Amino acid sequence: MILEQRIKAFSQLGKLLQDYFKNDIQPVFLTKWQGIIEKTVKEQHIYNAWFTEENVNYALKTWSENLTEEKLNKWISPYETRLIENQKSLHIGVIMAGNIPLVGMHDFVSVLICGHRFVGKLSSKDDLLPKLIAGILCDIDPAFSEQITFTDNFKIHPEAIIATGSNNSARYFDYYFSKFPNIIRKTRNSIAVLNGNESDNDLWNLSEDIFRYFGMGCRNVSKLYVPEGYSFDRFFKIIEPWHILYRHNKYANNYDYHQSVFLMNKIPFLDNGFLIVKNDRQIYSPLSVIFYEYYSVITILAAEIEAKSSEIQCIVSNENKIFHSVRFGYSQKPELWEYADNINTIEFLLKL
Repeated sequence: MILEQRIKAFSQLGKLLQDYFKNDIQPVFLTKWQGIIEKTVKEQHIYNAWFTEENVNYALKTWSENLTEEKLNKWISPYETRLIENQKSLHIGVIMAGNIPLVGMHDFVSVLICGHRFVGKLSSKDDLLPKLIAGILCDIDPAFSEQITFTDNFKIHPEAIIATGSNNSARYFDYYFSKFPNIIRKTRNSIAVLNGNESDNDLWNLSEDIFRYFGMGCRNVSKLYVPEGYSFDRFFKIIEPWHILYRHNKYANNYDYHQSVFLMNKIPFLDNGFLIVKNDRQIYSPLSVIFYEYYSVITILAAEIEAKSSEIQCIVSNENKIFHSVRFGYSQKPELWEYADNINTIEFLLKL
């Protein structure tokens, strides 16, 4: 498959997903897949209670907006000559996480857009959606059928590895895959820096960064840095519509558990009935809890954040002294050229 053919297929995949969310448009090709997509979306929560219909649709819609011909070309333009000249088609083993819907999609697209063969080890928590996407892509261009394999173990000897998991999983990956060229991603979390001048709309968008996918993604904000004396009253008022999360049994169990632990241990915290806000220096916070920390000088805070960069996936802020940040509401909408752990996957794949 030539590069132009690969780009065209992925842009057609994006168009099909866009059409899926436009109820008044029923092209022939979508008609074939519409019922299958709807069935897969509705059944996700049966296999993984965290994968609600709303969150699965959010993930699919986000990818429909990314897989456009314009964005694909912008993404690969710095590498276009090398991609065209690359004649290698290596077996790339990809161990995919399953914490949020389609969390491994970027690796899937990256491997195939580079002309390599994708050999995916799916998480049991997210094995239906990647197969759905692969099925649609192979229907768009049957040449991909020979480029995509899903497996429970690497019977096909991989020539490189991309693995994503927890810190414990990363130690396992390091041990078993150290002899291969690899990208091994560990646990990271995201933060937000507030200056106290945020609008109501900013804070509402921030709530999307916190609560989307129940806060289970590495790009979900788990820690807030706020100016000294900051009051959370307006924040609590604005995020009130998210109280619906407490209707979700698993989320409610986490909230009740952590509330009980903090109360029993006489640990002070703020509480609005579905979210616990606790003063803590750690970046990682457990589900249903968000940590916060006061700061006084923004430039000092910026230096502290830089020193912790290996723990941080994404920074959300409007503050211009906080570098490499994204706008409120965009932590779960990374562009194709924004790489997990700041490791350029395309460069890695082209150097093999």
